[in-house]
Amino acid sequence: MKTELEVAGMLLKAGAVKLNAKQPFTWASGWKSPIYCDNRLTLSFPEIRSFIKNQLCQTIRNKFPQVQAIAGVATAGIPQGALVADSMELPFLYVRSKPKGHGMENLIEGKITTGQKVVVIEDLVSTGGSSLQAIHALRNAGFEVLGMIAIFSYGFDVADENFTKAQVTLQVLSDYNALLNKAIELNYIKKEDLGLLQSWRNAPQSWQTN
Repeated sequence: MKTELEVAGMLLKAGAVKLNAKQPFTWASGWKSPIYCDNRLTLSFPEIRSFIKNQLCQTIRNKFPQVQAIAGVATAGIPQGALVADSMELPFLYVRSKPKGHGMENLIEGKITTGQKVVVIEDLVSTGGSSLQAIHALRNAGFEVLGMIAIFSYGFDVADENFTKAQVTLQVLSDYNALLNKAIELNYIKKEDLGLLQSWRNAPQSWQTN
């Protein structure tokens, strides 16, 4: 739990995560949400960037010791994955959301080695749809996907179900529950807002502020 809280604190410090129960954000899906997350902001803070990179590397060494390559999910997973691959001295590639519209029309950028054991890096997991799309692309190309590691997850039940169904092991550095605990500790949110914030995670598609 210590690492989860440390990462959550750093995301808040960098402004990568914003919480507002009274004036929610609107996602592209139309969902109303009390949280906005953009982990790319951590890249602008060398100390935070290094800490996250080191935690990703340590988790990979502990959970996926057979790793032979690192793959990033476009777009936000690309810089994180490149940092990890460089630190671990492993090959790097990345997966687009859709094939490039010209040239070789690649979906996967980088050397494709059939049977290579790869760990996928993602910055954020919500329902898991786009993340699993990248994993399916890698599997179809002949890679053996050992698992995925993400910086942050909202912890939706549907995501757990989707990853279980796809037989993918997911590791995360921090999640929504850890974020709320750290936000209270830092006086970023008030305790009276906790119930409202927790209710969003349980039913995000129908969440209301009152």
